[in-house]
Amino acid sequence: MTEEAPAELVATLRDAAVKIRREIIRMTYAAGSGHPGGSLSVTDLVTALLFHELRYDPQRPDWPDRDRLVMSKGHAAPAFYAALAIRGILPPEELLTLRKLGSRLQGHVDRNKLPWVEASTGCLGQGIGMAVGMALDARLAKRPSRVYAVLGDGECQSGWTWEALMAGGHYRLGNLVAILDRNGIETDGPTESIMGIEPIADKFRAFRYHTLEIDGHDFPAILRALAEARTVTDKPTAIVARTVKGKGVSFMEGQHSWHGKAPSAAEAEKALRELGDPRGVPSR
Repeated sequence: MTEEAPAELVATLRDAAVKIRREIIRMTYAAGSGHPGGSLSVTDLVTALLFHELRYDPQRPDWPDRDRLVMSKGHAAPAFYAALAIRGILPPEELLTLRKLGSRLQGHVDRNKLPWVEASTGCLGQGIGMAVGMALDARLAKRPSRVYAVLGDGECQSGWTWEALMAGGHYRLGNLVAILDRNGIETDGPTESIMGIEPIADKFRAFRYHTLEIDGHDFPAILRALAEARTVTDKPTAIVARTVKGKGVSFMEGQHSWHGKAPSAAEAEKALRELGDPRGVPSR
């Protein structure tokens, strides 16, 4: 049994997550494109990782012994960029360059543009394969690095996702944690009506993963799962995080139409009011 996270830490993470959600709305509105739904659903998971769990040096993105965060669901780039800015790693004003020509902030995370990106991803299933390779490399090199891969549930319909996961289980990579943002919705609708992936937790277990199921918006639960994963050394861990697409914005929650659509000015204004952002809509 892992200890409960301190109330002060949980409050800090919740505050950061609200700020990140505000920036996701502002960024996607300013860009006129992007993926707000899945960025909002994964926000709390990314917050827990970047603000608490990962061992890394913001000033040395190439530190060999750092932990790695691989955004296998690369389209959730706005959540990752916003977290870096709120964490003080990126200039906040750079967020409004999302998807613009010459920007470091591509629509899908791009390692060639931004040094804190561990792997360029976008084609679903790409990231978990690279994460498995990183974890195996760290073990062979006897580095203390841990590798965290954040997957979308739509990419769990892809065969090469399971090839990579099978390798992680086969090699018993105790330094690998696969985190599934299980919001249940992809571009065209519910995952279970398009190509069902349930029982997903049982599938991870069958692939030799220590598997946990949590509420992906409950910070104490997220922190407990991450702490438990650190105690498992003889196999990889999978965390199935049940989340809500568009979490935090009432009219986006649970709606597949917000998978890859930017809000209008009026919609962004309403979303920012709900998130308590006094700045209002940015200019395009």
